[in-house]
Amino acid sequence: MRMVKLRYVGWGLLAGLLFSSLSQAQEQLEDYAVQLPLSLSGEGPWYRLEVPMALHFAARFGDLRDLRVFNAEGQALAYALEPGQSEARDSQREQAVKWFPLYAEQGDASGVPNLRVQRSTTGTLIELRDEQGAAAKPALLRGWLLDASGIDAALVRLQLDWEGGQEGFQRFSIEASDDLQDWQPWGTGQLARLSFGGERIDQQQVELPGRQARYLRLLWQSPQQAPQLSAASLRSRRSDSTPAPLVWSQPLAATRSPDGHPQWQLPLALPLERIKVELNQANSLAPIRVNGRREAKGPWQSLAYGLLYRLPENGVEIRQDELQLPGWPVQQLRLQVDERGGGLGEQPPAVRVAVRASQLVFLQRGSPPYRLAVGRAGAQSAALPLTTLIPGYQPQRLQQLGRAELSPESAAAALPAAVAAADSGWKRWGLWAVLLLGVGLLGLMAISLLRRPAAD
Repeated sequence: MRMVKLRYVGWGLLAGLLFSSLSQAQEQLEDYAVQLPLSLSGEGPWYRLEVPMALHFAARFGDLRDLRVFNAEGQALAYALEPGQSEARDSQREQAVKWFPLYAEQGDASGVPNLRVQRSTTGTLIELRDEQGAAAKPALLRGWLLDASGIDAALVRLQLDWEGGQEGFQRFSIEASDDLQDWQPWGTGQLARLSFGGERIDQQQVELPGRQARYLRLLWQSPQQAPQLSAASLRSRRSDSTPAPLVWSQPLAATRSPDGHPQWQLPLALPLERIKVELNQANSLAPIRVNGRREAKGPWQSLAYGLLYRLPENGVEIRQDELQLPGWPVQQLRLQVDERGGGLGEQPPAVRVAVRASQLVFLQRGSPPYRLAVGRAGAQSAALPLTTLIPGYQPQRLQQLGRAELSPESAAAALPAAVAAADSGWKRWGLWAVLLLGVGLLGLMAISLLRRPAAD
């Protein structure tokens, strides 16, 4: 009977340990080293936050997998994390162009006219005629040559205006060239001008294939009815890519490496995009090389090379104190200065570093206040795709979401709190080790009791 009771006690102990482990697996706000209050503005229920550099430094992982948002009930909210991405923008421009008539021999409606032209330094076409050809000037207008050499973008639309000619439809072929020698077909176009009962209908636009060319040639299918152009313009489209904005760190103090070069240690490896060196002395000039490595004992890699200066010019001071970095994850930076330029002073300068801004988007649920939490060892990403978090999501909608903000004071306090949590991490691990050792001993005791034979 006593043995049966001991067995129940052993099984109860194991079940208690199991449920205790499950409860510990659930995420809680207290599991995170840094907890910062969020203020919300605008229309919800989705809110977005541009992640400041202090949070990157406070995180345990460079991809922010340990970032969470909690409500007042302690529930973790659904969220998405959008890394910084470039934004593509299309711009269109309408530009008037010059045109030149193309003539063919009388009675040769199908012949391609021969026109000699040359381009001036400003890109304008100037028509040249042979003296021998001037005596026998062609009488039949075959088409028109348009000068698009001043447009450095894809051509998407042609607009023409004309005088004379018969009313109705005018069809023509469109050809493109960059050197006036080789011509590529760009399809056909059609103009229309119809009038009846005091009303007039004009069709003056022709769509183009969206490619770039220096010259266009329009050849009418019925030259006898070809109109006289009075205006010609081309619409062009340019696609520009705007990089994602940068978020900058606070100034980082330098230390001296064993070889005497200034170096800086980041809390973790981050994909750095730019570095800014503080030039404290006027009239500074320094060719420098920036090296980086991901681990403390890894090999140094060259990240950037350039010239930094702080010099007077025409009564104002000009500065060049930033360098572009390749975006590789690095945790240590080192500066090699060419002392022939005078160096950067006796004390190593402070630097600031930047990464591409990431957007945190979360779904509001539960009661305020809402808190942003980061800094948990062993965390796994819980981020959803943005298209899952916001059904029917379109990229332009991101700017219309409500705003979540961190106060500058709380963001500035994130890094010291994370450092303090990291310093005390060994204590937490020690407590966990003691707890796990105790659990192991209790398990061994339970197993030994279960295996002991029952006494008569």
